[in-house]
Amino acid sequence: MILSVTFLVITVLLYLLVTRKHNYWKVRGVKYEEPAPMVGSIWRVFRQNVSLSQYLAELYKKYPKEKFVGYFGGSAISLLVRDPELVKHVLVTDFQYFYPRGLNTHKTVIEPMLKNLFFADGDLWKLLRQRMTPAFTSGKLKAMFPLIVERTERLQRTAAAAAERGAEVDVRDLMARYTTDFIGACGFGIDANSIDDEDAPFRKLGKRIFTPSLRDIIVTVAKWLAPDLFKCLRTVAPEVERDTLSLVRSIMEQRNYQPSGRNDFIDLLLELKQKGKIVGESIEHRNSDGTSKIAELELDNLLMAAQVFVFFAAGFETSSSATSYTLHQLALHPDQQAKCQQEIDGVLTRYGGKFCYDAVNEMKYLKMCFYESMRLFPSLGFLIRKCAKPYTFPGTDVSIDEGIAVIIPVQGLQTDEQYFDEPEQFRPERFHPDNRVENHVYLPFGEGPRACIGERLGLMQSLAGLAALLRQCSVAPSISTKRNPPKEPTGHVVQSLKGGVPLLLKERKIYE
Repeated sequence: MILSVTFLVITVLLYLLVTRKHNYWKVRGVKYEEPAPMVGSIWRVFRQNVSLSQYLAELYKKYPKEKFVGYFGGSAISLLVRDPELVKHVLVTDFQYFYPRGLNTHKTVIEPMLKNLFFADGDLWKLLRQRMTPAFTSGKLKAMFPLIVERTERLQRTAAAAAERGAEVDVRDLMARYTTDFIGACGFGIDANSIDDEDAPFRKLGKRIFTPSLRDIIVTVAKWLAPDLFKCLRTVAPEVERDTLSLVRSIMEQRNYQPSGRNDFIDLLLELKQKGKIVGESIEHRNSDGTSKIAELELDNLLMAAQVFVFFAAGFETSSSATSYTLHQLALHPDQQAKCQQEIDGVLTRYGGKFCYDAVNEMKYLKMCFYESMRLFPSLGFLIRKCAKPYTFPGTDVSIDEGIAVIIPVQGLQTDEQYFDEPEQFRPERFHPDNRVENHVYLPFGEGPRACIGERLGLMQSLAGLAALLRQCSVAPSISTKRNPPKEPTGHVVQSLKGGVPLLLKERKIYE
């Protein structure tokens, strides 16, 4: 009896906690999606009928005349911003109001692996970004490129073997193995060997990060619905945290915690650590005279491990999603594929048939195809910011409070016929240098101070992988290929296609 009463009380309290602000958008005159108890407006996402990216793209299309639309996700009050000018204000102009992403459900209790550049907010984010930005210069990336060449050669050998067999290949898995090897080399200075061995330990770790278990789902939902009550639960699976820490510790011990000259990401972190404490102006705290206080941060081993974790997780998953979808589109558009291959062959002929940083940078049409694929199916289907202090949207009378989640629907904006003629068509020429793309609507890497710090690295690994495979083989639809494949409803962070990306690889003639 006592247990039954206790359970009832807890249920009622949770209900009141989650529903107490469900009139938030109504009193502000903002159109919004009606919420259901506990799960808010996104019950289809909870039931895994659609991914969050799909839901937001549908919400974007449902209200074509609105500048923004409100909705509720569990305990979160959210606003979908549809207007490009307001997108600019959120991401760039008024960044001081929207510097947090708000991905950590609790403001002060943050688990170790989520103290990384992607998840971090406030001064932790600002100081990490300040120190790490120089690690992604063109010079640093060019120095990394020799680490890539061996991985592209393995990719070519594997693709050639598949083409010879005439077998159907899931290029989503193939490119994930390539990008995993790339990250292993450029991030850790190790030979992951995922291309040759599908069951390589490094590949297993990557799969585990993006394959949520029942335990992961329960923890995530609990922290989302009641962040204060479940603040001490850890989202990152214990074995993932353990394996990541063990890997980073062993590599750093091998190098005696000193840069080794390998020019990989761990070397860069060790170099940054040698520079000592990070000091800069606070983005969160101000003195009585209005000036920024000084913030400090020590880049210790645990904090470095967190950066390595997100470098690995984000680096392989987003690029494999983007490159495999590009191959899918090129398989369906053989004329554009042939044009890519002629360009690749011509560029490599000028460089003696060898891949290098400058050669890949000259592959302009291949880059246009890649950009167009990311327009149609961006790896990250939305951007999220959290309001840091009360804010009124310019040109409107709508004000929001601190803590409100502001969502930029990347998928919706990038497939809106208002900004892209026949948006469902694959047209690489949209991204020809002579053509203008509307400002603040093409956002696969984000925009503003929190734009993806690894954009150039991601672009380099993706184009190198695509060029290597297309140099060796052609891609064509297989019996399992669908022109409009269904989206994976469980892909809430990085978008993916349900059932992978099955294609045929065919031997090809090289254009000299």
